[in-house]
Amino acid sequence: MSDLARLKPVPGAKKNPKRVGRGPGSGHGRYSGRGIKGQGSRTGKGKPAWFEGGQMPLQRRIPKRGFSPLERKEFAIVKVSDLEQFEDGATVDVQAMMKAKLFKQLKFGVKVLGNGELTKKLTVVAHAFSSSAKAKIEKAGGKAITVLETLEKEGG
Repeated sequence: MSDLARLKPVPGAKKNPKRVGRGPGSGHGRYSGRGIKGQGSRTGKGKPAWFEGGQMPLQRRIPKRGFSPLERKEFAIVKVSDLEQFEDGATVDVQAMMKAKLFKQLKFGVKVLGNGELTKKLTVVAHAFSSSAKAKIEKAGGKAITVLETLEKEGG
């Protein structure tokens, strides 16, 4: 093993910084490459990337449109056809859906939509159901129960 005290960087790996303002012979003297007066010669020079030279900027030229509701409820979406993988007569709640990886991320809650068909009798517990999903679950002989209904039953 070589002596650690004698280690040096590889030639060409370290570059000396540009030394400005060290006389005319240096090539970077007098104005230090900044020119004479003006915005470019001052410290903290430069304009933000979105600055357009004083003309009306793009984000102010384009009209405002729409709005974002403060209390938007973003549901994780599960299709009725996805519930077909559960056993007949099973109770499918949010934890079971999460374990089966039916959605990537739980946001506000789970909403079951009526895409596809369901042949098994299931008790599905979710935060919300579309009308077609509820009809398909009940047509197959199952129950569509919202989480709120289960909480009300437990509470009293």
